[in-house]
Amino acid sequence: MIARVITDIALDREFDYLIPAALENSIRPGSAVDVPFGNTTRNGYVLEVAASSCYDANKLKELTGLSSRRAGIPEKLITLGKWMAEYYCATQEHAIRTLLPAAVRSGRVKSLVSRIFYIPDQKAAEKYILDNADAKRVVKRIEVLKLMFKLREGTLTEISGHPEYSPGAFDALRKAGIIAFREETLRRDVFGETEVVPDKPLPPTPDQQKALAMVNDIMDKKVPQHVLVLHGVTNSGKTEVYLQSIANAIARGKSAIVLVPEISLTPQTVRRFRARFGNQLCVLHSRLSDGERFDEWNRINSGEAQIVIGARSALFAPLHNLGLIVVDEEHEASYKQSEAPRYMARDVAVMRGKMEDAAVILGSATPSAESLYNAKQGKFLLCRMAAQVADKTKPVIRIIDRRLDPLPEPGTSNLFSPALIDAVQERLERAEQTILFLNRRGYARSLSCPACGYEARCPECSVNYNYTYSRRREILSCHLCGAVIPAPQSCPECGSQDIHYHGSGTEKLESCAHGVFPGARIGRMDSDTMRSSADYEVVLDKFRRGQLDILVGTQMIAKGLHFPGVTLVGVINADHGLSMPDFRASERTFQLLTQVAGRAGRGDRRGEVIFQTSKDSEVLHFASELDFEGFEKFDLEFRQMLNYPPYSRLIAILFRGEDEALLANYAASFAAALEPYKHENIRITPPAPAPIEKIKNKYRYLMTVRGTGLKTIREAIRILALHRIHPKGIDIAVDVDAQYLM
Repeated sequence: MIARVITDIALDREFDYLIPAALENSIRPGSAVDVPFGNTTRNGYVLEVAASSCYDANKLKELTGLSSRRAGIPEKLITLGKWMAEYYCATQEHAIRTLLPAAVRSGRVKSLVSRIFYIPDQKAAEKYILDNADAKRVVKRIEVLKLMFKLREGTLTEISGHPEYSPGAFDALRKAGIIAFREETLRRDVFGETEVVPDKPLPPTPDQQKALAMVNDIMDKKVPQHVLVLHGVTNSGKTEVYLQSIANAIARGKSAIVLVPEISLTPQTVRRFRARFGNQLCVLHSRLSDGERFDEWNRINSGEAQIVIGARSALFAPLHNLGLIVVDEEHEASYKQSEAPRYMARDVAVMRGKMEDAAVILGSATPSAESLYNAKQGKFLLCRMAAQVADKTKPVIRIIDRRLDPLPEPGTSNLFSPALIDAVQERLERAEQTILFLNRRGYARSLSCPACGYEARCPECSVNYNYTYSRRREILSCHLCGAVIPAPQSCPECGSQDIHYHGSGTEKLESCAHGVFPGARIGRMDSDTMRSSADYEVVLDKFRRGQLDILVGTQMIAKGLHFPGVTLVGVINADHGLSMPDFRASERTFQLLTQVAGRAGRGDRRGEVIFQTSKDSEVLHFASELDFEGFEKFDLEFRQMLNYPPYSRLIAILFRGEDEALLANYAASFAAALEPYKHENIRITPPAPAPIEKIKNKYRYLMTVRGTGLKTIREAIRILALHRIHPKGIDIAVDVDAQYLM
């Protein structure tokens, strides 16, 4: 028998090895193995077991053996990884590596094991005490035994904390076999001390009942489709549909995955799901420690946990008998992986569901154009939930044109319009809560000197004003390459003390809010302040308990959060996202505004939303009316005219290198090599400088391929990108179904 193995070297190539007779019944696709490779031994995974090889069997080496340190991968996930490698133009090694958390893959992380000491033979211990009642030399041993009778069992730490404990006497009793120990595997508890109050399923609304019936039809194979697009307005009860659908899957002996787009949503989502399912669930996301990830993955792999919740990587949880995958906020671009393999979790969820015969729910108040298009083409089912639970009234949404505001007085902030100030003040007086949203972090966006014209720019990147100022840490940072320098106190060019900071971020918004609303309790959530999942939980718990009046934040507070006390949402620069040179800019802006507007009025009182803007935009007007259908028609007309997704598929190819001339020439030759694979339904945009021309001292050229029937040209791109020898210093990134063109 032959094992086709990929090693831990990214060669995008399988190697054939003979399976020793002793291992023939143990080796399967997904097995972790050690293999001879040149003069070394490498780690690898079996992709396929075959009866024969195209190579001379006499020249094949035998597998060294099964890996004792690394876990295997379920066979169905191996199949998914091979598909990802082909479709997303990645090496097989990168794709397979994605299926396992590094903590599991490396084999370095171990289970925590605790020794529990106890008396195995009670009568023997009692006899020991009676036989030695008068022996002074064993007095301490008898005291230890009496202590063990009282404790029954315990760890050494627990036992040694008592005054009767004596190390010498304890060791002597162990050597005599009167005290023994057993080893227990300890779980690193990701939930800690957090307690939740159990809840029960709610009676479904008519819309929820319709959605649940459609999911059941998929599970019962009454319909040919396996994907349901759940288009539910904010506060329509999509989460309850998820919960009851999962309960149905569990009742059928199946397991379930729930994906959320942001780690910040995980604590609140986990709380709701724990209240319903208790310890049946576990979590997987990047904020866990290696040990926690290792333990959670093994709980899933052993079948102890039936429900997995997490961000993108949770999609590859090794669940057995998978019955349901839920992708919440399915439109979110954060489901797209930024490194190879550049997969879209939503689309891979659909593929995993197909491969494992599982139902898939794609839920959103603002579904992606691609998902709705697939529903209209009959590939997916579509269920609309148009009514809010408890018959709630939609929030009042106002657009405030800042160009009509009176000029601010010298020394005062112009971040807040008079209308927004009045609205926030009204909430403070009524003890209601406010969310202030600005999708930029930091204190200011740029630094300049009016005396000499100096502008602080990252020397390794090409975007003007790309240093962001953090007042709290007194640094300038580049959000493109991550460079950080101390913030100057005077102009580095002319020494002038009159340096100016321009633009605003959430740090400045928080500072100004303290000045405009003295006495208000204000919290902030952005990636500068949220360093761990505990940070999220602390701020959200304070807001939930009413210990904060105002929550300032970026897009991590715009979606999925349920706070009944919030009656006002203020969006500071509502038109900000529309200036991005990307055909999805309008869709993202509409989705974000709709999502953040949905945070207002989720309790008993009607919500109000204020969009502050400095330009006219149809997108803002559609968002202010919560008119998804109107926006969809407006946006799709533009896309259809230019043949952009969803009417075509899109592949972006990014070339990076320090020598711009060499880069431009090579990109042109790459494009020329694709010409033979082009047909009438494919359009190739020639390589040109990317919108962000340089990052980290590397120039960037971008070309796109879009159209229909891309399979052959995609295969050609994969071969050219992975197997062609590129000039030294040039690297290529292929992004199939690209979400950003920057």
